[in-house]
Order: sequence, then C-alpha cells, then structure tokens
Amino acid sequence: MSSGGLELPPGDGGHEGGPADAPGGAAGTFAAGAVSLAPPSAGDDVRAGAELDWGADAWSEVRTRAQRAGRAYIWLNLIEQRLRSVVGAVLRPVYEPVHGGDDWVVAAAGPAGQEWVQRAVAVREVSRRKGYLLDSADDNVLSFLTLPQLRELMVQHWPCFEPYFDDRREIELALDELEVTRNVVSRNRALSRPVLEQAERASARLLEVLGAGAGSPTADRLPIDAVEDLVGDRYADVISVHPDRVRLQRMLPAEDLFGGARRLDAIGIGLNLLVQNFSGRRLVRLTEAGCRVRLLFLNPASSAVKRRERELGLRKGELSRSVEMNILHVRRVRAGLKDPSRFDIHVFDETPRFTAYLVEGESSGIAVVQSYLRRARGMEAPVLVLRGGGRGGRKDSEHGLFPTYREEFESVWEDSRPVS
Repeated sequence: MSSGGLELPPGDGGHEGGPADAPGGAAGTFAAGAVSLAPPSAGDDVRAGAELDWGADAWSEVRTRAQRAGRAYIWLNLIEQRLRSVVGAVLRPVYEPVHGGDDWVVAAAGPAGQEWVQRAVAVREVSRRKGYLLDSADDNVLSFLTLPQLRELMVQHWPCFEPYFDDRREIELALDELEVTRNVVSRNRALSRPVLEQAERASARLLEVLGAGAGSPTADRLPIDAVEDLVGDRYADVISVHPDRVRLQRMLPAEDLFGGARRLDAIGIGLNLLVQNFSGRRLVRLTEAGCRVRLLFLNPASSAVKRRERELGLRKGELSRSVEMNILHVRRVRAGLKDPSRFDIHVFDETPRFTAYLVEGESSGIAVVQSYLRRARGMEAPVLVLRGGGRGGRKDSEHGLFPTYREEFESVWEDSRPVS
C-alpha cells in the first residue's frame, strides 16, 4: 500500500511500459503497470457515476433496439415452431416405430449430431427438475432443438423432405439469412433496419415455402405481417401511423393502395392522393375491371373552401381552383368509360373534418385517413392506415375505425349533390 491508496500489483514485467528491472517507486508514486484504486482528489474534475447517466438519445436508442429485436423475435419464433412441426411430421413416422419415445430424435441426429442432441436431452432433464416445463406439449427432445439443429436434421434427411418441398436451396438460403438475425437477437446486440427487413422478407418467404403462408404476399395491397397478426388487436384496426403523407407514400404507393380495388370510396377537399398520384388511364382500367368508384369533393363554390383558404394563408380562390381542376380531371375519366354508372362524383357543402380513402379488394380492405389541421396542408397532416374487415373476418369490426369512417362517408354521401 502506498501513500496514494490501494494499488493493483504490476503486470508482467516483460510487457511494454513495465521493464522487469524497473525500481520501485518512492512514497506517493506508482510502480510501473500499477492501477490506482484511490478515490480522486477534490481538485479533480471527475464526478462519480457520471458515465452511468442515460440521456434522451440513449433511451431512444434502447427503445429502437428493443422494438426491432421484438419484431425479429416474433418472426424467428414462428419459423422455429413451423420448422419443428415439419421435422416432426416427416421424420417421426420414419424413426419412432423402430426407436420409440424420444429416442427417435437421437437416432435421427445420428453420429454427426450426437453432441448437440445429447445436450438437448440434458437441458430437458434440467428443465423438468426445476419446473421450467409449464406445458406438457413441450416435454420432448424436439422442443429443445434450436433452429440450426432443426435445419441440420432437415439437410441430413433431405430425401425424406424432398417430396414435400421443391427447392432445397431456397430453404437453406432463407435460413442462412435468418441465422444472422438470430445471433444478433440472442446476444441482445443492435439490429439494423436493413437486417431486420431482410429477416422479415426471408421469414415470410420461408413460411410460404413451408406451407404456413396465407397465400401469395402479392395478392393483397398491404399483406398482414407476423407482428400485426399477433398483436394488431391492441390497436383496433390501425396498422400504421405516419407523420405526413410523404412517409405514407414511401411505404404504400398509390399503385399499391388503389391497384386491384373492387370498391373505392373517397371523401375530402380535393382528393389529391388519388387525383395527383394515380393516372387517369389507370383509373379507367381499374373501373372497367369492375371497381365501383364514388368520389366526394368539397364544393369549390362553398363558404367552407373560403374558410380553409384563410386558415392555410392561401390567396383568394387558390384552393377552389385546385379543387375545380381535380373535379374536371375525374369528369374526363368518367366520360371515357364505357359504363359511367360505376363512377360517381359528388360534392358536399359541410365543413370538411377529414379526408379518407376507403379501398376494398377481394379479401380485405385498406383505409387511409387524415384529419384536417388548421395550419397544415393535407400533405403535412398525420396519416392513419386502417385494416378493413381483415382476412377471413378475424378482426372485430365493432371495435375498429374502418366502419366508423365508412359510416361517416355514407352519411355525407346521402346529403351531397351529384356532379353532372
């Protein structure tokens, strides 16, 4: 112990900075390589525990990490459960009649997998003794195999799986992509957005290949993902929120929103999202393919337009001319149709409270809704995206927002006037 406080003994004298023949220090000095454990003197500008503080940026980073890891974990959980089911369904009938019980998993692993399958057996026994097995359905060796081990069983016995799956290479590539995400999530490291998106694409593709998908992802404008399917009911039928329309269109372009629609109802001041982002020719083809279109504009000659111009600080008549141009555009579209009766244009004179695009397809619906803010244009207002009905009617429509805006649209439509 020196007069400066406790010291750790010096390291190997042969290391750089601590020669073996260096003389010991005088009182108040430190031997070469020693680390002082003495508290800082009063004059030092060091605050104990300062490095433990977390600011707003640190908390934001932690939340982002947790959100991304949570999404990735749900996908990985689904893949592991599905692959476990597939491996059990294919290999159990082959090995269980001969080996019986859980020994069939050990036999299927063979000499190459003896180490990891015995480790799984040991972990199961420990879980039994400590009461970690809360569900009797998990009391088997197969439930304790990890994703790489399930993959190894599949690869080793590919001739057994080949009659059910066409492309072994596609399955292996998808599992390779997921292994990166699995390692990051299991060690609680940062997961970047590109890696998360890659993992979600690989998971969706793999679930489809393994026969657990709900149809082709391209069949719907905005397919239900694993996270929404599991926790979406917490937020009624709201599936995403965007601070403005620009960010909405990055995720959901107009073609993806309106393309393939069988019914399109829209209400707003000028309906710019449809008129300015979806071409007239495309709208003609959509209608002639069987889509029923009803468009509800704010009357450009109404006093409500003048009030809105004052709110936004626009010159007199600027907004009304813009709405008139949009109405003229959709009138030309309607004039080019073989059956104009499927394309209705109305105007209303009430104070506009929101703009909504209610789009329904063959199996599901999507709604894009914005409230009007006093000082913000429609492009700058927050956007809600709603799931209409849901696949197979699984969503509870009584507690969703889609039917609320549908009812509002119908109410305004009844009081509106047609445009000739």
